[in-house]
Amino acid sequence: MKNFKIIILSILCFAFTACDLDEDPIFLDGNAVYSDINIAKGALDGIYQALTSYGAQEQRIFVVNGFSGLFTTGKNGGNNVNNVNNANLYSLKPTYDIDSQNTWSGLYAAIARCNGAIDNVVTVAEPTSSDELGFNDIAGQAYFVRAWSYFSLTRLWGDIPLWTTLPNNENLHLGKSTSKQVYAQVVEDAQMAINLMNGTTGEGYPKQYAANMLLAKVYMTLATNPDLREDGLSEMDYWQLAYDQAIQVYGQYSLVPDYSSLFTDTNENSVESIWELQISQQAANSQMGRNFTPWKYKLGQHFGWFRVHADVYEHHVYNYPEDPRLDGTYLHSYNRADNGNPVTVYPSDPNRNSFNKAHPYLFKFTEKDTQHSNQYGDQNVIIYRYGELLIMLAEISNELNNGEQLGYINELLNRVGMTPQMGYYGSQDEFRNAVMYEYRFEVLGEGEDAHNNRRRGFDYFLNNTILFHNYNPLHNPAVDLTLSEDESQVMNLLIPLVEINSNNLID
Repeated sequence: MKNFKIIILSILCFAFTACDLDEDPIFLDGNAVYSDINIAKGALDGIYQALTSYGAQEQRIFVVNGFSGLFTTGKNGGNNVNNVNNANLYSLKPTYDIDSQNTWSGLYAAIARCNGAIDNVVTVAEPTSSDELGFNDIAGQAYFVRAWSYFSLTRLWGDIPLWTTLPNNENLHLGKSTSKQVYAQVVEDAQMAINLMNGTTGEGYPKQYAANMLLAKVYMTLATNPDLREDGLSEMDYWQLAYDQAIQVYGQYSLVPDYSSLFTDTNENSVESIWELQISQQAANSQMGRNFTPWKYKLGQHFGWFRVHADVYEHHVYNYPEDPRLDGTYLHSYNRADNGNPVTVYPSDPNRNSFNKAHPYLFKFTEKDTQHSNQYGDQNVIIYRYGELLIMLAEISNELNNGEQLGYINELLNRVGMTPQMGYYGSQDEFRNAVMYEYRFEVLGEGEDAHNNRRRGFDYFLNNTILFHNYNPLHNPAVDLTLSEDESQVMNLLIPLVEINSNNLID
């Protein structure tokens, strides 16, 4: 599998430059790149390679987790509540910061590569030959990545520039499109991806079901945000559209028996994985393990940038005290890899007498090989998986009141031997609150927390995340972040200065 990952992430990366959209993004003729199926596949690998760049991967995950209201960090300024990240982004008071800026640049670089493919790949309505199927799949994946990238960008920044073609000397600057316009483009791109993706490209690449899942997520967002909806469509119309897409994915994948195995490099591209980025330390230069492995858990190169708020952990324990997902998600006790001495943080160390001890680590992205000392790592990064799809179907079914909602939750929890918490047996509102928290228990830290917390609007985010944390009995301002309650701060990031300074149509 590692050789496979090296190949798909390194073939023909010369087809694109690693640049922003305000640079000249292609130095080879597009017709030449996309006229040969093998060269075109290499260019597709360049698209996915863009998503594994440091900005689009490590810094993106740092930003989306930090802006969720569920994490603290020791990055940049040390282990205290006042370090630069905790005081700003992680307290939901974002300013201009390099992680957000590079996330922006990394995702737009991926979009530029998608635009090159979309502009140049010739597709056919009824493919018959292997080359025709291959070109359709490549184009479909370019539409899929562009849709996912714009969905990621507008969820964080709102109104943004909407590039759907490559810039040239006469078209180097672009003003902001409204978030509503961006969502319309995401829907169009996702629909194109569904029609074109066919699995021809093979192992390690997402199939059309990933685009179905993406489109379901988009429709769920539009259901609860009337300002973003297409004219003439209601909230219930969008819940039904979301169901129609999500049910296409149901049954195409299955849950792995061991939840914790999802976050290792020995169970990659599993039956649960709908889309994961292929990582090899020889090719992708992934520093996920370095950045997010707790101090001294492995021999070297460990920064431990993610801590989960203690009250998030306690809420999980309160609802599922014997949940195996606890051990797969949090780390709070281990022996140092260099000398064997014990390291304990909350809850293994219950005192919470210093910031450094007050919160458990996020375990999912930790390098599991304690003897590992390299800067780069091999563990793939899962973007979409079947466990989350089941929660989506439960949430959607609850809104439609179609009687299916509890069945999906039972299917999810059977994997870990848990029974549904009491909220699932109450009113529609109680089920809604229970299922929104289920996302945290199942997919905490995997990239969707910031959006799920905001998807139902400011009031829902305020009451169910911000105030839930700020007024928790466990809260201690000396070791816990106090999250902003200001709507103007907590809902969107600031457009990065690199865009403001280089784009004449944005100020």
